[in-house]
Amino acid sequence: MTMLDDLTTAAAWPTAYPQGYAVVDVETTGLARDDRIVSAAVYRLDAQGNVEDHWYTLVNPERDPGPVWIHGLTSDTLEGAPLFPEIAAEFAARLDGRVLVAHNAIFDWQMIAREYARAESAAPVRQRLCTIALAKQLALPLPNHKLESLAAHFGVEQRQAHNALDDARVLAEAFRPSLHAAAEQGVRLPLLECRPLTEWAASPAASPSPYPSSPYRSNSWRPSRKRPACPYPNPGRYETDKPLKQGMRVAFSGDTSVDRELLEDRTVEAGLHVATSVSRLTSLLVTNDLDAATSKTLKARSFGTPVVDEAAYTQLLRDVAPADG
Repeated sequence: MTMLDDLTTAAAWPTAYPQGYAVVDVETTGLARDDRIVSAAVYRLDAQGNVEDHWYTLVNPERDPGPVWIHGLTSDTLEGAPLFPEIAAEFAARLDGRVLVAHNAIFDWQMIAREYARAESAAPVRQRLCTIALAKQLALPLPNHKLESLAAHFGVEQRQAHNALDDARVLAEAFRPSLHAAAEQGVRLPLLECRPLTEWAASPAASPSPYPSSPYRSNSWRPSRKRPACPYPNPGRYETDKPLKQGMRVAFSGDTSVDRELLEDRTVEAGLHVATSVSRLTSLLVTNDLDAATSKTLKARSFGTPVVDEAAYTQLLRDVAPADG
């Protein structure tokens, strides 16, 4: 019997680990704070990562479904689906008393918390665990931190990417061996606190702007966060019609429709470096005001740094090439 087999007994399992998990995936109309959930799935797992049951629902977002080409859910499909307040109690029962587990968990948690706040309620979640963070702590030899790469590492078949139920199943199957590896190595799980929203307010009306036709919402000011150094060397500037490559330095200027912190998190998770300023080493500048005379855009022009808008950048983030080995 191996050490890993020994850990499957309750007596040998780390007592500091949670007693149950809710592996969650939500598909949404987009990535911004006012976007809505269109489908949700939960796999409930016991303390050792064994599946207890699963649940799935469509959700009528009461608006355009957004990127149908990603999640496959059209307005016609969602028309007869329940509204979020109608499934909130069942969803909460699936989460209650468990650690929420998701791939890029901050995104799923924020979308769930906002839906509950709109419904004048709160999700019964106190902690979350991001499987990207766990994979990093385990130093898994992944080419990137996409769900498909984590699944492939553990030999889990992904049948329908961006289907909430299948993505939750894949993550549940990949989480169990990750959890056991953590227990075997004595790794402390990367648990983070979840703070439910106590009230909800739609985005405030935008202040007058020299770009009145811009669809992007403004973000409130927040202090910058210190991030760990990017582990990959800078491969140089982004080239049009080629993918981004891990290690590239990406700077942001102006308002973004997706919460800036979330956009920067996705950038870091893709293996890119978030640059706070523009220099000759900057690979790419992302801005929705391409003609603005800001210090960053002026520097980008003087250095010949490529500039793209947020929509183009989020498309590039979906397929970042691995760093040169």
